[in-house]
Amino acid sequence: MHTDCQLDQFKIIYQDDHLVAIHKPAGLLVHRSPIDKHETRFALQMTRDAIGQPVHTLHRLDKATSGLLLFALDRDTAQRMGEQFEAHQIAKHYQAICRGWTPESGEIDHALKHKLDKIADKHARQDKPPQEAVTRFQRLAIAEVTHRMGRYDHQRYSLLKLMPQTGRKHQLRRHLNHINHPIIGDVQYGDRHHNHFFHDWLGQHRLYLAATDLIFTHPVTGEHLHLTAEPETSFQTALNALNWQNSPGLDD
Repeated sequence: MHTDCQLDQFKIIYQDDHLVAIHKPAGLLVHRSPIDKHETRFALQMTRDAIGQPVHTLHRLDKATSGLLLFALDRDTAQRMGEQFEAHQIAKHYQAICRGWTPESGEIDHALKHKLDKIADKHARQDKPPQEAVTRFQRLAIAEVTHRMGRYDHQRYSLLKLMPQTGRKHQLRRHLNHINHPIIGDVQYGDRHHNHFFHDWLGQHRLYLAATDLIFTHPVTGEHLHLTAEPETSFQTALNALNWQNSPGLDD
């Protein structure tokens, strides 16, 4: 199951002389990857073309994840921002739709072993020990949908605000699977029955995970920045279907 990519959801969220933040549509790679050699469109190149100057990658989002992506416009800024990311001084918030009703809030403290890709990581160490991984979450809304699946006539879903405290590969997706509340649309760690239900119900393929907030100190001006981006149209379609469009916490 591939992710539908809506390129019209690409847009500039913030720009100054040193940084630019964009909204990356779901299904768009950040940059070239040996995993998807057939892809010809990348967030890095689209951002460069949109603003007419080179950009430097600071962090990544999975291809299937939509939302805020930050680039530096010069090497010095890239180095300073890299130090902030390395020191976990940048807060990142996400929204996710997951299976079941989660607790109202919580912390998932579960070490993760690095997931190696046969192509991209063929030269990486094969024996890395599990790394510390911590994710905090807050439940924003719950819903129950009348639909027969297995022995249940109703299906339950939660809308979560996710706040990763570490940055491991596929951390949010793996952590929610670990607590038995996988993200809807996750073909690798999710529940295929619920994934197929959402596809049949809403008529769209996507991972319901969106990067919504970046909070950090500007590396040059020292200004406190809180960048936000609403989830894209396909994500909003699910929020509306679940009657979550006006739920408390969505405007935080």
